[in-house]
Amino acid sequence: MTTLGIGIIGCGNISTSYLRLAPLFKGLEVRAVADVNMSVAQARASEFGVKAQSVEDLLANPSVDVVINLTIPEAHYPVTKAILEAGKHAYSEKPLVLTLEQGKALRDLAAAKGLAVGCAPDTFLGGAHQQARALIDEGTLGKITTGCAAIQGHGPESWHPNPGFFYLPGAGPIMDMGPYYIANLINLLGPVRRVGALTSSATPSRVIGSGEHAGEHVPVKTPSNIQALLEFHSGATISFSASWDVWHHKRNHFELYGTEGTLYVPDPNFFGGPLEMAGRDGVLTKVAPWDHPFGVANQKGHHGEDQANYRTAGMADMVMAVTEGRDARCSLERTLHGVDVMTACLASGETGQFITLTTTCTQPAPLGPEAARALMKS
Repeated sequence: MTTLGIGIIGCGNISTSYLRLAPLFKGLEVRAVADVNMSVAQARASEFGVKAQSVEDLLANPSVDVVINLTIPEAHYPVTKAILEAGKHAYSEKPLVLTLEQGKALRDLAAAKGLAVGCAPDTFLGGAHQQARALIDEGTLGKITTGCAAIQGHGPESWHPNPGFFYLPGAGPIMDMGPYYIANLINLLGPVRRVGALTSSATPSRVIGSGEHAGEHVPVKTPSNIQALLEFHSGATISFSASWDVWHHKRNHFELYGTEGTLYVPDPNFFGGPLEMAGRDGVLTKVAPWDHPFGVANQKGHHGEDQANYRTAGMADMVMAVTEGRDARCSLERTLHGVDVMTACLASGETGQFITLTTTCTQPAPLGPEAARALMKS
């Protein structure tokens, strides 16, 4: 099959996941990395045996066909725009953009140039989430009528040494963590029709808990608590909580309620995790995990637990989609709809009104075990 050359712009921590995991997948080869700080690019290039270039040189590199945008969120739009203007396919870390208008501009530019744009998160391609999709598609739960999803915690300032940007417009719990939840909801239930939300912030500032700035205050300029209701075109209604104003809770990340039973889905921030289900008899059972390659543990988490991490799967699927002329699962259409959902929740919090979305999308094609294995090198 055709192999496409990959370039990476942005050599921060997340770049190590892409560089470490890209060799697992067919049809792609990382050929260059770039960063606004050349010394950072050179260090990362030396670590992984690839070429370090300036951003301008990477965009002009004829051996690079696809560029992964791993810059900070506020730079996602201008950098992805520059990638497309250079005639290369683009794949971005989440969120794709900070406004719907920016996303539409990228969509129009990509269409005019005949280029593909994809965007993380790709965790919904993980074994647990794809098995949940299969159970729903098979009708095991009947028709999904309602459910809940929850991001609950007290924010990143306790561990992140420079958390100020998390509390600026374009971030907060819904734009930072929301993409994982919204992408999986679209995977499981399809597009959203309208949203309504209440938003607030518990405090006007946060105290940095670690690093050289420990003890300093950062202002909170975007809601840190969003309580939303999502109505899907399927008819399902999902309550979605995204809050960094919570010290402790016992809520599950994801629960879906159908006419024939309940499904407990693991944290969509990760590829794997346990699935549980109860039928009409109310008996809770663990779902035996299927033999899905993106559910196999391949690293240790922060607390020493086994984790499955296949970041790059969405980009690999996009690369194969480009060569096969098909729709990519982490497509611009779906991530743009996700941006619409999240920004509409924030807008609803300001106006007090339900907002009917102006975008829609299709569900991504399921990625069962065999389809996932087809993306990987043998």
